[in-house]
Amino acid sequence: MFDNLTEKFEGVIKKLRGHGKISEENVAETLREVRRVLLDADVNYKVTKQFIADVRERALGKDVLQSITPGQQFVKILNDELIKLMGETNTGITFAPTPPTVILVAGLQGSGKTTFTAKLAHYLKTKGRLPLMVAADIYRPAAIDQLDTLGNQNDIPVYIDRDNDAVSIAKDAINHARKNARDVVIIDTAGRMHIDEKMMDEVAGIRDAVSPSEILFVVDSMTGQDAVNTAKAFHDRLNYDGVVLTKLDGDTRGGAALSIRAVVEKPIKFVGVGERVDALEPFYPDRMASRILGMGDIVTLVEKAQHQVDEKQAQDLEKKLRKAEFTFEDFLDQLQQIKNMGPLSDVLSMIPGMNKMPNVKNVDDGELVRVEAIIKSMTAEERKKPQILNGSRRRRIAMGSGTTVQEVNRLIKQFNEMQKMMKSFSKGKGKMKAKNLMKGMGGGMRMPFG
Repeated sequence: MFDNLTEKFEGVIKKLRGHGKISEENVAETLREVRRVLLDADVNYKVTKQFIADVRERALGKDVLQSITPGQQFVKILNDELIKLMGETNTGITFAPTPPTVILVAGLQGSGKTTFTAKLAHYLKTKGRLPLMVAADIYRPAAIDQLDTLGNQNDIPVYIDRDNDAVSIAKDAINHARKNARDVVIIDTAGRMHIDEKMMDEVAGIRDAVSPSEILFVVDSMTGQDAVNTAKAFHDRLNYDGVVLTKLDGDTRGGAALSIRAVVEKPIKFVGVGERVDALEPFYPDRMASRILGMGDIVTLVEKAQHQVDEKQAQDLEKKLRKAEFTFEDFLDQLQQIKNMGPLSDVLSMIPGMNKMPNVKNVDDGELVRVEAIIKSMTAEERKKPQILNGSRRRRIAMGSGTTVQEVNRLIKQFNEMQKMMKSFSKGKGKMKAKNLMKGMGGGMRMPFG
């Protein structure tokens, strides 16, 4: 996410910190670099101009110029102004006082509206809501089928009527929701490849007919400045309540995320960070600013971990670790929880300072898949008693997992080292140096970024 933008910002900050003190001259030089970084990221020109003016005003203040840590002060100013630019606070969904809450989803074709509809329904379901999705894109049978499939996969009902117009479908769906105790209705509307009157009239007609609590505009963040222009055109017609940025995990320069809030003066509410139905995150300007400046996002990481880790399972694992009873079965459980948190490179990028490690952006999730395949090719007894893994068993496991005997040996060696380390902790010999601890955890296995 924003790898290129982050890298360029880090270069600017590093150069500034190289100065013994901050002066008007090197502030001006740094701001020229920041301006170039933002324009390269396809940030709106007027937004960039105002951002630079705001940073300059604060950076040339007495407190910064006379500070003993001017570089850190400048980074704080950049961070504060980025937060301000993107909206300052998280803005969630506004729920109706009397159910159902109606959410209207609009945007161009290909922006990810249908997928977002399913992601939002899944997200709200995890929060205890009872969503109903509505297939109101009557021009694309594939969109209706896609929503139906996503609903079946995630046990979320979908209201489908292939014979009526979109306005009637939306109104009937709300009545259906009331009768079936669904407290949120999410309406997926039609899009076009470009803005046209017919599309705008239809979405406006649905809005007038159902009076939604929320109108969300979905935009492909990979389209950069075009996304901002489209957002403004939709806002002028619909006066929507919030923006959703999709495909933020792709080759995104960052222009849409940094421009759209200032241009339309509406909050970014969610960001799509992957293909899976759970790859949706509420938008927090402070956390996003921290990621952009390469300072990680430990809060989101902790939230992801809490969502994936079962508390009782964690307590049971702690007891096993204390007794040195950790098995390959437990190892497999931990791997699957890590995989459920998303791509490994994204998880690592949330850890402060991790982005500075060599090749961390090129971490291969295939390594985890290979390790998982090796463990799944073991019998239940072999997972519990790895000491019985002789040569013939290892050859069978390698064939079953599509790996080599050397890779199987490497994993078993790493696992044995981990067990030895745990035994030393359980016996009170746990005062190991951090370097030795890391060696025990990862030294036996070839990690893709090590």
